[in-house]
Amino acid sequence: MSVTDGGAVRTGRGRPLAELTVTPEDRATLERWTTRRKTAHGLAVRAEIVLRCSSGCSNSQVARELRLTNATVGKWRSRYVAQGVAGLLDEPRSGAPRRISDEVVEAVIVRTLEATPRDATHWSVRSMAAATGMTRQTVHRIWKAFGLQPHRTETFKLSTDPQLIEKVRDIVGLYLDPPERALVLCADEKSQIQALDRTQPTLPMRPGQAERRTHDYKRHGTTSLFAALDVATGKVIGELHRRHRSTEFRKFLDRIDAEVQTDLEVHLILDNYGTHKTPLIHRWLLRHPRFHLHFTPTYSSWINQVERWFAELTEKQIRRGSHRSTRALEAAIRLYLANHNADPKPFVWVKSAGDIIDSIARFALRTSGTGH
Repeated sequence: MSVTDGGAVRTGRGRPLAELTVTPEDRATLERWTTRRKTAHGLAVRAEIVLRCSSGCSNSQVARELRLTNATVGKWRSRYVAQGVAGLLDEPRSGAPRRISDEVVEAVIVRTLEATPRDATHWSVRSMAAATGMTRQTVHRIWKAFGLQPHRTETFKLSTDPQLIEKVRDIVGLYLDPPERALVLCADEKSQIQALDRTQPTLPMRPGQAERRTHDYKRHGTTSLFAALDVATGKVIGELHRRHRSTEFRKFLDRIDAEVQTDLEVHLILDNYGTHKTPLIHRWLLRHPRFHLHFTPTYSSWINQVERWFAELTEKQIRRGSHRSTRALEAAIRLYLANHNADPKPFVWVKSAGDIIDSIARFALRTSGTGH
């Protein structure tokens, strides 16, 4: 039996319990904590304790229902009475005192960025630990906290084209707002594709074991793929040649001219390879005025979407393929091309010319040392 004793609640024997009253706002918060999937388990249990106690259940009854100890229920009931919902949250923990000062951390960072060991081009965890007298684990934590990875390197190449901005705007404009009654094609050659065969049979993948192949190979000749990607549909016009001169490129232009409807203008996006600008090609363009060439900036093959398609071809068909002759390699490429065109999917270009130019400018400032 429960009796009231001066604002406290007495339940059977023992000390009287402090009166527990839950406001509507607190109740909404507690119920949200108990039902939200992302709430920490401990916090949800504490909220459930308070809600059940507020409904008139005794501490021992709540403990039995939630399979907790009476002391646990009493602790969180008292914390809520004293501090409200804030009392149910975990208090910050001080942890062990720091043994490494900010000055020492800064010294490690400066040394990592501005110096190199005598016997190497870059620091390793072991070499930095030996040079500073720290443990390898400490060096690793410092590098991880500041995003330093001395063992990694990346490549870059900034375009030196004086018409960079104009060309980027021209090509991105074709991607985002193509002209009416026109076809936009990204064209290029993937030259010197090697027909490679491993010196010993490849061992197939098994459960728990990856496919195995010899590190060395035999060469069986090369071929070149001329490809034009339709930006709107993702379909690819492809043609294989053993060489990649302007003569072969002119034949490829004839193939494009034959496959594209005669009432459509053709906008070709190309790189600055010499075979695209020979007198033979100039004469061909004069006889085919519906063709318009747009050249990418120098060192900017990333802006030509057919390069992305070439990457998929390499990854899915060429890199792990084994071809005992150039003819076998060409058959594999033609099969991939046919399968792709049976269900083509275009790439989605999302960046505006302004976004690209701003990104290049920021990168140039960082690499020149004048940016922040």
